[in-house]
Amino acid sequence: MTVTQQRRGRKIMMTPGELDEFLTTQRTCRVATVSADGAPHVSTLWFAWDGTSMWLYSVVRSKRWTDLRRDGRVAIVVDTGEEYDELRGAELSGTVEFVGEIPRTGELRAELDVPEMLFARKNFGLEEMPHDGRHAWIRLTPQKIVSWDFRKLSGQ
Repeated sequence: MTVTQQRRGRKIMMTPGELDEFLTTQRTCRVATVSADGAPHVSTLWFAWDGTSMWLYSVVRSKRWTDLRRDGRVAIVVDTGEEYDELRGAELSGTVEFVGEIPRTGELRAELDVPEMLFARKNFGLEEMPHDGRHAWIRLTPQKIVSWDFRKLSGQ
């Protein structure tokens, strides 16, 4: 994975270890896509992070899915915190790939073993991914990541 180096906000950016821990433990992201008319569309999803890629399990009959099939460029934000000095987050951007059958029915697919296990454990408390025939996998291996942790400002 080649990730563009963050230039601004180096004082508050997360280290690679902090970023990995953050993305592994957070549950919800906001996915920004481009509609057919060029308008932005933002939706919320659960996700799994495997240390390299963000995995989204999306309804295949959604506006998000339609947008990404037409134009795979995406920006995804994961953030947390209420007060200014608690804010932490990351923006991941790049072009997505669709992985597995559409919709996902659970066919054996080695490249989905890890993301499905991570997703099922984190979001459902299960060891195996339930398949409903309505969702499918989208993978973002980010080309750019920008992160922030405002808690780092308190020591300055």
